[in-house]
Amino acid sequence: MGKRLLWSLVLSSALSAIGAQAAEKTAIQVMHQGDPGFVAAYGKVAERFEAANPDVDVQFIYAPHDAYNEKFSAAVMAKQLPDVMELDAPFLANYVWSGYLQPIKPLIDKDLLDDMTESNIAQGTYPIDKDLYAIGLTDSSVVLYGNKKYLEAIGARIPKSVDDAWTREEFEGYLEKLSKLDGVKWPIDTFRGYGIKTEWITYAYGPILQSAGCDLIDRKAWKSEGTLDSDTCVDALAMMQKWVKNGWVVPQSAGTNQFFAQGNPAALALGGHWVYAEAAATMKDDIVVLPLPKFGAKGASPDGTWIWAITKTSAHPDISGKFISFLLKDKEFRTYVASQSGYPGLKSFAAESPLYAAGGPMAIAFEQASKTAVARPPHPAYPTITSAFMQAVDEVFNGGDPKEALTSAAKKIDQDIEDNDGYPPFGEEQ
Repeated sequence: MGKRLLWSLVLSSALSAIGAQAAEKTAIQVMHQGDPGFVAAYGKVAERFEAANPDVDVQFIYAPHDAYNEKFSAAVMAKQLPDVMELDAPFLANYVWSGYLQPIKPLIDKDLLDDMTESNIAQGTYPIDKDLYAIGLTDSSVVLYGNKKYLEAIGARIPKSVDDAWTREEFEGYLEKLSKLDGVKWPIDTFRGYGIKTEWITYAYGPILQSAGCDLIDRKAWKSEGTLDSDTCVDALAMMQKWVKNGWVVPQSAGTNQFFAQGNPAALALGGHWVYAEAAATMKDDIVVLPLPKFGAKGASPDGTWIWAITKTSAHPDISGKFISFLLKDKEFRTYVASQSGYPGLKSFAAESPLYAAGGPMAIAFEQASKTAVARPPHPAYPTITSAFMQAVDEVFNGGDPKEALTSAAKKIDQDIEDNDGYPPFGEEQ
């Protein structure tokens, strides 16, 4: 297997050295993020791919999760884009609009394309030309985890399906009761410990606004003012601020995973599907998985995860597509992803994942994909949209005025769109 690379700002010289060593082979560079377990898994997949394709050398470029977009921007500036890149789904529209990615349907095995779930297709599709630019083995969602012992102690109703989700009144009533229950330090962990350098706030908290009846931006007019700063959104963010002020939410300073930390100090957790494996291993039968509450007339849940694309500058798009296809079909890789409670993005992977099948402990999470999932705004201005929203939420959680914070965020978003002449052809289609 070819030498694996760690990302650095001296990427150019490093790649030159590697290129010389592997001159007899066709090299493809693969840029990715991930925790150590996934990094190791990718390496093993590459070993198997190279064994099956001895004329190919797979060279990995690792970028830390929290600094991925900055590192990608550095690669753009240096004109050193990799052949294959992992990307966070909501940024796809920006990358395609900017001309970084190429359509991948002709490059991916047809049986994989036919195997994609609707939400997987949606997260990899550019809304302007409706073409597919990325594919993944998985998708994602956020659920409400509950400590059964605590919920039974306060007489809470346990929803059995997405249609049966708690209302806002029930949810806030349970938070108040849990705050007075012996053993509960915080009624809920919303994973504030993730901070504002990741997508967490927009990904997990945005659906609360959407469930309440508003959004980050008007998805037809592509204007944020009048939507993000509407009374409905202000009320929803003020509601979340109240949870924080009441001491119901695990503070950012306490870190993450307080739901299943020793002593179970948090009774509920607004957490990603990836939390389940570790929480279930610790809590055993005390964990219950609930749908996200309805904060208005409808439910809403997030989707979208890290998916694989091929850059427009790739000199070897056919080999790149072959590697992505190999990765998504690799049995050992799929077994590892399933062990991490990977959320199915392929129908065959769902069939292999009893966790998400009907009656499985995470079945409600998979039910959300077809009933309540709302993608983050698929617009080239998304980097500004998410940055402005995250800053507003952080400001409000630290005591700021919700109306002022959301008004400021909406203005930043609209100014960015105006500065880019509406990001045509987006504006031209409306």
